[in-house]
Amino acid sequence: MEKTGNRTLGNSGIEVSALGFGCWAIGGEWSTADGQPLGWGEVDDEESVRAVRRALDLGVTFFDTADAYGTGHSERVLGRALGKRRADVVVATKWGNLVDEERRLLIGSDDSPEYARRALTASLRRLDTDWIDLYQLHLADADPERAAELRDTCEQFVREGLIRAYAWSTDDPARAAVFAAGEHCAAVQHRLNVLQDAPELVALCEESGLASVNRSPLAMGLLTGRRPAGRALGAGDIRSVPPVWLEGFTGEGGADPEWLARVDALEEILTSGGRTLAQGALAWLWARSPRTVPIPGFRSVAQAEENAGAIARGPLTAAQLTEVDGVLGR
Repeated sequence: MEKTGNRTLGNSGIEVSALGFGCWAIGGEWSTADGQPLGWGEVDDEESVRAVRRALDLGVTFFDTADAYGTGHSERVLGRALGKRRADVVVATKWGNLVDEERRLLIGSDDSPEYARRALTASLRRLDTDWIDLYQLHLADADPERAAELRDTCEQFVREGLIRAYAWSTDDPARAAVFAAGEHCAAVQHRLNVLQDAPELVALCEESGLASVNRSPLAMGLLTGRRPAGRALGAGDIRSVPPVWLEGFTGEGGADPEWLARVDALEEILTSGGRTLAQGALAWLWARSPRTVPIPGFRSVAQAEENAGAIARGPLTAAQLTEVDGVLGR
C-alpha cells in the first residue's frame, strides 16, 4: 500500500496535497431568507482553528472555502488559523453569491464582472492575504456566455497578481468546458463520491489537463459511518431540511435508508487495509483518476486526523474499483 502523493492543479504548476479540506462546515450557521438552513449547525471557532492547524501538521496543504460559507465567517476563521503559515498552503475560495453578513443570510447572486472584483477584494480582506491561489465561480448554473466574460475577468485577475488560477464549481460538463478554455483555468470543482460518479466531468478534467476537485467526497456524511437512519439532525444543519439538489436525505431530517443500504454493501471493500469507512471513500476517489483532489469537510481535530490519515493508506486497487462497480451495478 503506497501513500498517495501530491497532485498538481491542472497546468498551473500549483502543487497540493492529494487531500484538501473543505471549509463549508466551519462557517457555522447561515440560511436563506425564508429559513432554509445552509450550514452544518453550530460550530466552535477555536476547535476549527485547532483542526486547520492539525491538518497542516499532518501534511494537508489545500483548503477550499467560499465567501458565502457562514456569510464570510469561514474565510475569517481560515485566515486566522493559517496566520503566518499562509505561504505554505494553497487557498481556494469562491464568489457569485450575495450575503448579508450581519443577519447571516443568503440574499441573492451577482454574475457581473464588476461584482467579481468587489467579491475578490472582500475575500482577500477576510482571509488576510494578498492573493488567492484558486478562485472559483460559485454559480453552478450561470449563463455560459456570461461565464465566458467572467473567465476573461479571471484572466485579468491573474495578470494583476490577485489570483494564481481559477475554476468553476459546477456539475455541468458543458459549462465547465467554457472555463476550461481559459489559459489559467486549473480545475473543475464538482460533486464526486463512490455513490455518485461523474464520468463526463472526470473525462473532461483528464482530457483538458484540469484537476478534479471533489466536493461531497463523503456524500454529505453518509460515507462516514456516523449517520444511522432515523437519527435527528440539528435545526441549523442543511441536511435536516434537504434542498432538492441534496440527495440521500429524507424530508424527515435523517439519512435515506436506501442510500445507507448501499453504503453497507460497500463497507467491506472500503474498510480494507485497516481503513475507516471515510478513508476508504477517499481511497476510491484517488483510484478513480489521477486528477482527483477530494475536499472532505471537518469540524473537529478528530475529523481532521481521520481524514488526513487516508493519505498514508493510499488509493484502492483497480480490482477494488471494479468490485465497487459490481456491487453498485454500474
